[in-house]
Amino acid sequence: MNALERSWYQKFGWSWLLLPLSLLFGFLSAARRLVFRLGLKTPQRLRVPVVVVGNISVGGTGKTPVTLRLCELLQAHGWRPGIISRGYGVKLNAPRLVKPDDSPSQCGDEPVLLARRSGCPVVIFPDRVQGGEFLLATTDCNIVICDDGLQHYALERDLEIILIDASRGIGNGLLLPAGPLREGAWRLAQADVVLSNGGQDAPLSGQVRGNFHLQPGVPKPLQHADAALDSTASLQLVSGIGNPQRFAATVQKAGFQLAGQHWFADHHAFTAADLASIPTPLLMTEKDAVKCQAFAKPGWFYLPVQAVLPADVEHYILERLRKTH
Repeated sequence: MNALERSWYQKFGWSWLLLPLSLLFGFLSAARRLVFRLGLKTPQRLRVPVVVVGNISVGGTGKTPVTLRLCELLQAHGWRPGIISRGYGVKLNAPRLVKPDDSPSQCGDEPVLLARRSGCPVVIFPDRVQGGEFLLATTDCNIVICDDGLQHYALERDLEIILIDASRGIGNGLLLPAGPLREGAWRLAQADVVLSNGGQDAPLSGQVRGNFHLQPGVPKPLQHADAALDSTASLQLVSGIGNPQRFAATVQKAGFQLAGQHWFADHHAFTAADLASIPTPLLMTEKDAVKCQAFAKPGWFYLPVQAVLPADVEHYILERLRKTH
């Protein structure tokens, strides 16, 4: 976390000096919403139900694990989900169908992870409407999950799920760049479901509120599938995600000892040189592992996690979607 991000979560952080820029950001955001509210632009509806999973703040809240859990849930109840995503840091002239063996540098780390883990088709493109139309034209999916498209108002949605990181909340409550918010806290009340990652209770209102947690699995090697991580070893943690402190807490809660922590920026494009001087055993997130697979060494492991959602929230989601089908 850099100095600006740290200030967002301090009571009297210096980022308040950026408040004029936040006011400009808020004005532009409100203008974009007003264009659709006045009918000057019309949200586009796909021919299948659309579920949007997103957040109102920058940084990690668990969107990828929740998206994977939704795919699993929907498949278990007869749906054929497909996923649309922006493809962070990737330049695209047209929608692209992501294959499990595609390079993260060409498709983005999260889309490749989603394609590998979900077994569902994944399409990337900044324009979510075009991405969704391409997905439907090239696959047989009958429901679309939009990963991190909450502020993409051009796409009509049937269900909105907003995630909050309980350990950080909404910070100082200010919009970017003075605070961590893309939209104000008022936006939570408009969502169908608000889920708090790791909290005791979701702090703000939504039609349905609940908590979820990330259940860690058994660490897996990036090389040599039969290798196992010694549970008594002291680990070096590597992370290029939005909230690495949550990763560290998960690893410690699983009973592992930490010898060192090496944090990189979210979506960092790892190279072999970045990790060359870090001793083994080394443990990273699964999202980081997809970027390090090509130059992985013995003693490198990743920690898979599974999002565990409340049963009543899952039931609500299924019932809402059943009514749209």
